[in-house]
Amino acid sequence: MAAGAPARGDSRLEFPAMLPSASSDSLDAPFPLTSDAIAFYREQGFVKVPRALPSAILESYRSEIARLMREASVNRPPLNQRSTYDKAFLQMTNLWRRSDLVRQFVFGRRLARLAAELMDVRGVRLYHDQALFKEPGGGFTPWHADQFYWPLSNDNVITAWIPLVDVSLEMGPLAFSAGSHRLNYGRDLAISDDSEQTLTEKLTSYPMERSAFALGDVSFHSGWTFHRAGPNQTGRMREVFTIIYMDQEIRLIQPRHKNHEADRAAFAPGIEVGEVMASELNPLLYSAT
Repeated sequence: MAAGAPARGDSRLEFPAMLPSASSDSLDAPFPLTSDAIAFYREQGFVKVPRALPSAILESYRSEIARLMREASVNRPPLNQRSTYDKAFLQMTNLWRRSDLVRQFVFGRRLARLAAELMDVRGVRLYHDQALFKEPGGGFTPWHADQFYWPLSNDNVITAWIPLVDVSLEMGPLAFSAGSHRLNYGRDLAISDDSEQTLTEKLTSYPMERSAFALGDVSFHSGWTFHRAGPNQTGRMREVFTIIYMDQEIRLIQPRHKNHEADRAAFAPGIEVGEVMASELNPLLYSAT
């Protein structure tokens, strides 16, 4: 594997925009992206935006997200009794439906606007949110592409990966296979030991990019960008929240496998094949008009 761990500030990974004034720091205030950041995302399939959210904002929502995760994880078996997938993280979706505070965070226009600008679409809907907490001693997250699971009509889907704590290299930050969103091979692989082995061998010609995240840094990656994460080798929970945005005009396709069927049932209630994904679970979060 052609791997690297660039230092923070490496221009290949980070594109700080002109920071807004302190008075405009909020979940809704625009955060201007540089043209280099947009070009990098479209070429490589991911980009990290330092200080995309003020740390104080994240700290104000972290405790609520952590509370929901604790309540949902009470009866989890010990790590040594779990599968590779279940060792990788504690997972919970659509927290916005369980808490008005989390709803306020998910409905923030700042990240939604960044998502729309990176994908060059007029607006974005919510596909779903997801908390991914990697426990102390938690295992690696295998190579995979998220869009394998999504019965959606085009590739304009993007995940914002939002750490709720500083994430060091030892905690298992995301690692991206740069440019792999153009690779057709492996798109039929669910996240598993098999996907890890198969894609590790296949992705040798695509540089792996990995760096630590400070609180406030947010990465964005395309639905077809292959990515993984290392184990959490620290004694602290790696607390991460994600928001998946999709083109406001995206439509539901005929599910092709059981994972498509599961996502249709969970995240597109009442939507018929060929219709715009505009269910009550898919609100419009940002539109330029």
